[in-house]
Formats: sequence, C-alpha cells, structure tokens
Amino acid sequence: MIKQFLNDPKLLLNAVGEGIYGFDLSGNAVFVNPAAERMTGWCAEELLGKKIHQYHHHTHADGTPYPADECQIYCTMFDGKRREVKNEVFWRKDGSSFAVQYTSTPVYQNDELIGAVAVFRDISLQQQTQNALQEALEQVKHLSEQLKDENNYLIAELNEDWQDSGLVGQSHIFQTMLDQIKLVSETDSTVLILGENGTGKELVARNLYRLSKRSEQAFIKVNCAAFTPSLLESELFGHEKGAFTGANERRKGRFELADKGTLFLDEIAELPLEAQSKLLRVLQEQEFERVGGSNTLKVNIRVIAATNRDLWEMVQKGTFRIDLYYRLNVFPIKVPALKDRKEDIPYLCANLIAQLNKRLGKNLKGLSKKAITQLQAYDWPGNIRELQNVLEREAILSNQAVLQLSQPLQAGGEAVINHLFTLDEAQKQHITSVLALSHWQISGDKGAAVKLGLPESTLRSKMRKLGIAKNS
Repeated sequence: MIKQFLNDPKLLLNAVGEGIYGFDLSGNAVFVNPAAERMTGWCAEELLGKKIHQYHHHTHADGTPYPADECQIYCTMFDGKRREVKNEVFWRKDGSSFAVQYTSTPVYQNDELIGAVAVFRDISLQQQTQNALQEALEQVKHLSEQLKDENNYLIAELNEDWQDSGLVGQSHIFQTMLDQIKLVSETDSTVLILGENGTGKELVARNLYRLSKRSEQAFIKVNCAAFTPSLLESELFGHEKGAFTGANERRKGRFELADKGTLFLDEIAELPLEAQSKLLRVLQEQEFERVGGSNTLKVNIRVIAATNRDLWEMVQKGTFRIDLYYRLNVFPIKVPALKDRKEDIPYLCANLIAQLNKRLGKNLKGLSKKAITQLQAYDWPGNIRELQNVLEREAILSNQAVLQLSQPLQAGGEAVINHLFTLDEAQKQHITSVLALSHWQISGDKGAAVKLGLPESTLRSKMRKLGIAKNS
C-alpha cells in the first residue's frame, strides 16, 4: 500500500479535504484535486492548461476587479516566496463566491523554480460562526447598556443631588470623579482635593460632606489664605481670654466647632509651617490646645483639604511638611479642568442658567446651539467660575429667552475686539476652532457641520474657499 502511494502521490492529494491547484510558471493549471472541484464547481478538465485566475479569482469580495498581476498565487510564481492569505474569496462556476484562506507555495526542482501550489479551504462556516459570535457580543453589549440604563437610577439620583451643587456632567473624567466622591464619602478618611482655580473644589468638599454619615453634623470651612499667620492659629484652634491683645473673651476655634462633623481646609498650601505642625498633631491625635491655653481638647473630626498648588513640589522646597503631606494625601481627588471636559459644558450651562433665573428673576430657556459651540471652542483658563461669570453677563444683557454670546471670548472672559480681522479671517478662525474641537470630523452627529449648523457640503465648500486644511 505504501509503495502504491509512493508510485502515485496524486492519490494522497486527491484524498485531502483542502482544495489544491498546481501551476506552471506561466500561471497555467497543471493539477486540480477533487476537493477543489467540489468547492468551486469547476471540473479539472475545464481548468487544466488554462490561467484559472479568470475563473475563480477575478474579483474581490466587494465586486472590484482583481488584476492577475496582483494575485498572491501568481506573485509566488514570480518571486518564489511562500504566502498565506486570509479574507479573500474564490468564485464558483455558478457565479457565487465563498470565503477562503489559502497558502501559495513555490515548487522547486533541482533548485530551479518550476511553479507553485495553492492549497485553500472554504472558511464560510467559520466566518458565519464569527459573525454570529460578533452579533452575540453586540447583543451582550446592548443588554449591558440597557442594564446600565435601568440601573442608572442610582447615578441619576446622585446626579440629581449634584444638580443643586453645580456638579453636573456626563464626561468619563467627570463621572470617574463622582465615583471617587461616592466611594470615599462612606468613610472618615482624609481627602485632598486637587485642581485649578475655579474648578469647583469646594463643591466637591460640600458634596463629600452631604453624602457622608456626618451630614447631620457641622460643616466648617477655613480659607487658610484669608488670615495672617498669627490670626490663622486662633481661627483654627481658638483662644483663651487675654491670650493676645484684643482677646477679650474665650473663643472656640474651627476645630472645636467641627467636632463630630467635617472641617474643610481650603487653600491648605497657604498654611504657615508652625500651623502645619499643629494641624499634623490634630490629624494624628485628634487633640489640640487653644492659643494661650493649657487644657488639651479632644475632637472627632473628618478633614477635607483643597489646593490648586503642587504640594509635593512644596515639600521638596521645604515649604510644606512631608509628614503632613502624607497625612493629607490619603485619598486624593483630582477635579478636572473645564478644558478637559468640554462635552459637559451644555449640562453646566443648563445648571448655571437655572441658578441665574432664581437669582436674577429671569426666565431664560437656555443657550443657542451656536453659543454652546462657541463656549466649547474656548479653553476656559478660569474654569467653571469664568463660565458662570460669562453666563451671568449675557443673562443681564439679553432680552431673549435663549441666550446668545454677544461677543467672542478671550482669557478673563473679555470680548475680543480686533478690527483688523476681515470677515473671512473671522470665519476661518471660528471654523478651524470647531473642527479642532470635533477632532476634524466633518460629518455625523459629532461632526463640525452639525455644531456649526451647516450642511456638510456647505462646510466643505467654505473650507475650500477659506483654505482650511487639517494642518493649516
């Protein structure tokens, strides 16, 4: 039996399940096995001696022509390199196609390239399985999103709480911060809130307090930058009568007032070194003495601190105690700058306008689409505080229910008045800003055309006219 196979190796090639084609250097078929006939519907007699690319490999799956000189099987005949190809199709005699995976291997005789062999298999079933798996994954994703929406009542409830505080938004970076607030609010751990001026660090502190088990007790705030070093110690720890000139009676300090509650130390980086050492003792021992007093007072407080400065850099410069730094930095929360969460601007504006309606006695309905686009194109160095000021100014000036921006913005919220700009230059600057905000996506729901309120074709026409390109 073995001898029979050796004498006629075609018996083995005819028995395999993969399709096999043999080619000479001219690209003509010299061998076609039964599996290839079954898969393609082409009989060997119809293909032998012919360039069969035109029969089974003439067109890509998308219907575009597949030139013979680009065929990977033919390329092997020319350069003698083995290739493995996926994601192509072979065409049957009846005009239908099937997905294939194939290898083309050079054939040598006496070190001379004499042709190539293509071995292929039908992977239609495999692709169907993959597609079914992909559909199943999409269904799982859909169900997960549905579950997320259905379970969103907790987040919605939390966000409803945030509505009154100004802590609103849907961006990932903002939602991550809310998750951190919720997580640490259930503990008594010390929290260090970091962020630029105007980002809402005090709002974060107040909502940590509102969600904590100490919410029924006092929330006491100390702005460490608002007092001189001599007065700050008295503010924090209190003083006895006669402790210094003007101390006509005993006074409780903020630590004493915050007993069993929460103490918020804003601008903690401004604490003098002497006050830092006393604060460290309170954090470690939960005890202190009033200025001019000798009695040790015990307190039970939760400390939240905030700063816009780099405390670690101050530690390295020797202006902030390293042991206090580690005591405060138990659970840091970074409040993102507004420029890093511009997608939240519509939600913030809605919240701020609702507050302005109450305070100014207005009945504003919101902002125009164009105004929101302008706000999102600005980098907001003053963060939410600057946004609030801009909206208040526009609310005062406006006689309409829907706010428009009366003037473009620059740092500080002041109007840009540049009489040297032509209309085309102003348009180019604005369109370029919106394109950059949209990551240069023109079409679609998140594209620049929608944000500018223009048809896509009109925007492209304007870009050509104004010479706007991605690298311009």
